Amino acid sequence: MSQRYDLVIRGGRVVSPGSDAVADIGMLGGKIAQIGGGMQAEREIDATGKLILPGGIDAHVHLSLTEDMLTGPGWCDDFTSGTAAAAAGGITAVGNMTFPRETETMWEAIQRESADADAQAIVDVFLHPVLTNPGMQPLSDIARLAAEGVTTLKFFMSFGGFAENPTAYMEAMRQARDAGCLTLIHCEDHAIMTDTLNKLIAENRIGIENYPESRSVTAEAAATARAVAFAEETGAPSYVVHLSSAAALDEVRRGRSRGVPVWVETRPLYLHLTEERFSDEDGAKYVGQPPLRKLDDRIALWRGLAAGEIDTVCTDHAPWRYAEKVLPGMDIVNLRPGVADLDTMLPMLFSEGVVAGRITLQQFVNVSSTNAAKLFGLFPRKGTIAIGSDADLAIWDPALTRPVCASALKTNSDYSPYEGWEVTGWPITTIHAGEVVFENGQIIGKAGRAGIIKREKTRGL
Repeated sequence: MSQRYDLVIRGGRVVSPGSDAVADIGMLGGKIAQIGGGMQAEREIDATGKLILPGGIDAHVHLSLTEDMLTGPGWCDDFTSGTAAAAAGGITAVGNMTFPRETETMWEAIQRESADADAQAIVDVFLHPVLTNPGMQPLSDIARLAAEGVTTLKFFMSFGGFAENPTAYMEAMRQARDAGCLTLIHCEDHAIMTDTLNKLIAENRIGIENYPESRSVTAEAAATARAVAFAEETGAPSYVVHLSSAAALDEVRRGRSRGVPVWVETRPLYLHLTEERFSDEDGAKYVGQPPLRKLDDRIALWRGLAAGEIDTVCTDHAPWRYAEKVLPGMDIVNLRPGVADLDTMLPMLFSEGVVAGRITLQQFVNVSSTNAAKLFGLFPRKGTIAIGSDADLAIWDPALTRPVCASALKTNSDYSPYEGWEVTGWPITTIHAGEVVFENGQIIGKAGRAGIIKREKTRGL
């Protein structure tokens, strides 16, 4: 007699690290219990002609407000709408950047946002504490948080206390190393950007079309080289967030050739768009940090993905309402960085990557799920389709073609930088912990059904 399960998916092409075959999958108690063979369930889904992929892991999102946004307009998704957008995009776990408020420690910020995520989330959430002021935020919290399954640390080279006291951040990296944490680094050089911005202001060249010059490739590459050197000096496993340029990728290559433990993330903006967009009438809607780059950089990033030199693609989802993002008189001094991308990241990566022949389906699985699971202490619980792993899956229709339409997205953001873009390959069903949370264009999962997940130490790749 065949085993009876909570849910069975039948006849789909199951693609997981190192495997690709048509098989049935049985789920029980939130886990994958059987692959292939006889099985029955209360509910069965026919996935004939479809792909079954590990649920995506987006390790870089912003679903909570920072202190300076509490009195004005800010990012418009919370853990409910943001994780709904994730589920609609085939993503079953997100990593949120947690900024301490003015008087908070990193520990206190994590406790506050953990409570919010547990109350609101539809799919899993893990948190990255952001070190903004070592004078106020004790580094002893790094080991304390790691012991509770918060095994990352984030800091910016572009603002905060780094410009005044970078030595403290090197010590933070050492403590992160000792605690088994991965250090996430935003690589833009504060001094170069300040000098360039002052020069542009003096020349009265402050229109959005000058935005790429204000945060130049030179600033990114210089900071990336410094981050690699910090990782080399401290031995701290490190992760460069949202890398945007060929020059910055070259700095990572140099470090890796010396054995430096450093990994790379890029984001959709840099794979799909170039800096000419800033000359559009509403060019402010494309603003992110770093800016969009040149075509040669875009090409280099796709080649880096195909070569395995870029390890993850994550959104850096920072969603705005259009009226709050694109205001009259916006310029390089006054702008609001970030775009919404959780609904669209994986479909566009599939369409422009797999369908267009830039990357293979296995590479898509690696950069959208498996690599992040390994780097962020979640593998083999997540990032693979294997017996005993979490039943976090996405059923994809690889032939479904439709345009990106902001009105159909689950994010609270009311525009998309890719509006009207024809995309082939969309997730049609998303399953988290063995339960359908997205199906037929609708969110089925309820707020609070998921929440914070604890992680192991980083394992590298």
